[in-house]
Amino acid sequence: MGAIEWARLASPEARRLRELGFDEGVAIEVLHRSRLGSGPIACRIGRMTVALRRAVARAISVSPDPLPAE
Repeated sequence: MGAIEWARLASPEARRLRELGFDEGVAIEVLHRSRLGSGPIACRIGRMTVALRRAVARAISVSPDPLPAE
């Protein structure tokens, strides 16, 4: 699940994320991070893969899904 610090984002960046479906509590999966630590981060939201700049990604917190109860 994801949490987004909207105040850390410029208005156009926040609007773009909302248009792409990013919002509080939405499932966001981190797919790939560049090895150099300065490139974009690939994320999956729903069936869509999105590349985010590091500055934008810093405003998004992703926590692991809890394990299902047995």
